[in-house]
Order: sequence, then C-alpha cells, then structure tokens
Amino acid sequence: MIRTERLLLRRWRAEDRAPFAALNADPAVMEHFPAPLTRQESDALADRIEAGFDRHGFGLWAVQAGGVLVGFTGLSVPPPEVAPEVEVGWRLARSAWGHGYAAEAARAAIAHGRGVGVGAVVSFTAVDNVRSRRVMERLGMTHDPAEDFDHPRVPAGHRLRRHVLYRLGADRQPSSP
Repeated sequence: MIRTERLLLRRWRAEDRAPFAALNADPAVMEHFPAPLTRQESDALADRIEAGFDRHGFGLWAVQAGGVLVGFTGLSVPPPEVAPEVEVGWRLARSAWGHGYAAEAARAAIAHGRGVGVGAVVSFTAVDNVRSRRVMERLGMTHDPAEDFDHPRVPAGHRLRRHVLYRLGADRQPSSP
C-alpha cells in the first residue's frame, strides 16, 4: 500500500471489479485503445494485474481518491516485443481527470519501483494521446522520436498503431508538480 498526499494506491479487491469494468467500458476513457473492454475482458485484466504483483514485486495499483476507486497507476512489465523496460502507466475514470492524480500516483509508483530494484522506466501511448503525453512530460520523462514505434498488437493501418515512447533514466527521479 502506498499513500500520497491525496491518494491511496493499493492491491485490488473483489469490490473493485464493477467500477473498474465501468471505467474500462467508457468510450472516452478508452479513446486511445482499440476498443472499450467487456466486463469479462476487464475482469481478466484485473486478474493479470494482480498476478503481476506476485511475479514482479510491483504492479498496477488500484487508486483511490476520497475513498473511491478512480482507476489504476503503477508499474508493469510489457511484452518484450512492445518495450524492453518496465513501464509506468495509468488509467483513470473521467471524473478523476484534470486533478493531477496520474502524475502524483506515477511518482509514488516509480519511487516504490526504485526501492525494489527497478531502474529506468518507460511510458508509451498512441501519438494523439495528448493528456497522457503531458503526464509523461510532467514526470520529467524525455521523448526521442527515434524510439517511437508501431505497436505490434494494434493492426496495421489502425489510427492508434503509431506510438510514442518516453523514458526516465535510472539516474533521474520524476519531476515534482
């Protein structure tokens, strides 16, 4: 469990599944993914997230603000064909946008990762995901266009195939607000 000034990052609970499924079914939240998730797909994602904690000692924490689940933020190990380093990522409900929660939680997740031996971290998203790119920049991550890539799990020709990659070196802490 990790506490920040305004947030609680914690492991997943059974009661998180319904609000998580609602978040994953929201077309606005999933705008930069190929499609919203069904309840079954959302539950399977929650299972994979929880298994990641046991496998790696870190993961994508359920994020609470004011006692309410607002999404997830944390560290994950993407498939090697996507990115070779640990990724910091987030997905928040629309009601949580614009409050700085993603960056606040990501800073805490990166600090936790450093404590368990995670060095450099990356974050990536579809080129047109301006909101997530701003979070990456607020964290002090750097973007080298030479590292941008076509996501291998997004079909050729799909508007979301091209991705940008941002990096935070092992020798750098995330920027403060």
